[in-house]
This record gives sequence, C-alpha cells and structure tokens, in this order.
Amino acid sequence: MSEVARILLVEDDPNFGSILKSYLELAEYKVVLKADGKQGLSSFRDHPFDLCILDVMMPEMDGFTLAREIRKLNRRIPLIFLTAKTLKQDILEGFRTGADDYLTKPFDSEVLLCKISAILKRNQEMADESEKIPEVVTIGKFSFHPRLRSLTLGDQSLSLSPKETELLKMLVTAKHGILSRKEALVIIWGDDNYFTARSMDVYIARLRKFLRPDPAVAIVTLHGNGFRLIC
Repeated sequence: MSEVARILLVEDDPNFGSILKSYLELAEYKVVLKADGKQGLSSFRDHPFDLCILDVMMPEMDGFTLAREIRKLNRRIPLIFLTAKTLKQDILEGFRTGADDYLTKPFDSEVLLCKISAILKRNQEMADESEKIPEVVTIGKFSFHPRLRSLTLGDQSLSLSPKETELLKMLVTAKHGILSRKEALVIIWGDDNYFTARSMDVYIARLRKFLRPDPAVAIVTLHGNGFRLIC
C-alpha cells in the first residue's frame, strides 16, 4: 500500500459522491470519484488503488458487475459496497462477489472510516506476511520454491500452477496455522461461492496428491474454518 492510500469511489449520486469524497480527503485519503461502473473500471485499469468503494445500483454497470471485473485485474484489492437496499440476497451477493464490507445507506461516516482503516491495516499485514516468505520453504522432505513455482523432493521437481503456488504459500504463511477458506477463495479465486469453493477443493486435492510421497506432511480440513498444513 502507498504512503497515502488511494481510494476509488464509484457513486452515481453526484451530491452524495462529492460529499463523501471530501470527507475521505479530510481523513487524508487520496480519492478518485467516478459516476458509473464503466468509468470506474476504466480508472481502475489506468491507475493504482489501495481500496474501492462501490455503489451497488448504478447506470452502465452495477457495482456487483464492476467488482467482478476489478477482481479479474486484482484479486487482492479490498472492496466496500454502498447500497440503499437492505435485502438479504443483495447483501449475500455482495459478499459472494468478494466484498470486504457492505454498508447500507444512510450510514455513519465515522463507521466507514473505521472500516477503511481496519481493512487497509489488515491488507498491509497480509502483504507483509507474504513478503516474508523465503526463497525456499522446507515442507517435510520437500523444498517449495514460491517464485519458481516448483516443489522438489530429492532429484524430482514438480511444476506448480499459479493457483497451486498461491494456495500453498497461503497454507505456509497462515496465521495460527489455519487458512480460512473464505480468505483463500476471495484472494485467489476472487469470489466466494459454490463453484469457486468446489474449484478450491480440487486444488487442495491436487496439493495433497503432490505431498503424498512424504507421509509426515498433510493438509487437514478443519470443518467450518478452513485448512491446516501439518509437516
């Protein structure tokens, strides 16, 4: 994250958008305001951001569609949805799209600031943890090379796909040893839904197969929580 966090605010109500932009700038954030989803996506493609605040109901492209397009470009960018709708299905759709939070209008601006601060802090901590991973990680009898995307046992080396590499990295660096299923789905797959969850299970099965030659290594499923790498 940059020293001054850059926020993309996409809001089709010009008065509300202008007021919120000014409020966030008073909190020392650098804010780019766009009036619809297409403008927001174009801006995201052209400039780096640390967090996105997206209105749900917008012309040209709604917030959920915009979020999916943003996730294709950056799977780790934090997303906050703003909406006047309180329907449970819309809130669930927001989180399935990969939202970090969901606020219903009208909302307390101070609460929004607190949420932004907490999300950015958490995201920075995750980035710091990722940077700490060494060039070579020992997993039982295996040598895992994250940058080379390879897993080596003796003189046998196996090439890993990008998703397999990211998933194994997250298992290795998981706080308290537990990798949250939702966290992995949002960061690696960009969405937490039935289909991405089934895809993740396939990748977990692949990693288990790769690690099987060392019986001391295992990926254990913690039902309701996620996964733990034992070695």
